[in-house]
Amino acid sequence: MTTHSVRRHLRLEIAAYDETIRRFIPGYEAMLAVAAREVAAGVSRLEGSTPRLVLDLGGGTGALAEAILVHSEVGTVAVIDVDEEMLAQARTRLARFGGRVRFHTRSFHDPLPACDGVAASLALHHVRSLDAKRALYRRIHEALRPRGCFVNADATMPVEPAARAATWRGWADHMVACGIDEAQAYAHFEEWAEEDTYFPLEEELGALRAAGFAADCVWREGGMTVVTARRAGASPRAAP
Repeated sequence: MTTHSVRRHLRLEIAAYDETIRRFIPGYEAMLAVAAREVAAGVSRLEGSTPRLVLDLGGGTGALAEAILVHSEVGTVAVIDVDEEMLAQARTRLARFGGRVRFHTRSFHDPLPACDGVAASLALHHVRSLDAKRALYRRIHEALRPRGCFVNADATMPVEPAARAATWRGWADHMVACGIDEAQAYAHFEEWAEEDTYFPLEEELGALRAAGFAADCVWREGGMTVVTARRAGASPRAAP
């Protein structure tokens, strides 16, 4: 199983994650709200009345799962993460939802169960190559039932050097406005690059379309984006 430690990667205490991530990520609250709304809208369009199962890949402290679960269209959210410390926070945060939430200590590279929706927030940038991301998107496509939805909220970076520099500059400006020293902001970017890869939005959309999805970007603030993708066609293959 792939391992990942948020404590090590971001150099922070897990209890401080939810406060710190807002200082790190421009438009964080809006991004989660849009992603959750898109998931709820996506599963509500499915046929039948079976309670909808949504997988939250790299679900961390449960912020995205919480935003999704407040929508009654969603039946259950399965929070999947390799980081036990983050899942412990998620269990506390999501306790009020009772049986509507499940927790799985596993990687999103492991086999995925059949489901109605898949969501991720600031998690899939840990996939380092575009080939690996294409393979992940194909597995998500296979796990989804017909017309099921996939919503990904994450950072992207332009290819063109001037636009890329401007995106980094805007990201740093947000962090400075939140009380982080500018030099420290750029130091964070260098540290994160040891594990994170931000592909251009166009490449993300292309990888999703190559996997069989109809995909589009529905929200953007600087380099932060929310991308929605819908499956069509034959019934999904259940994971072993």
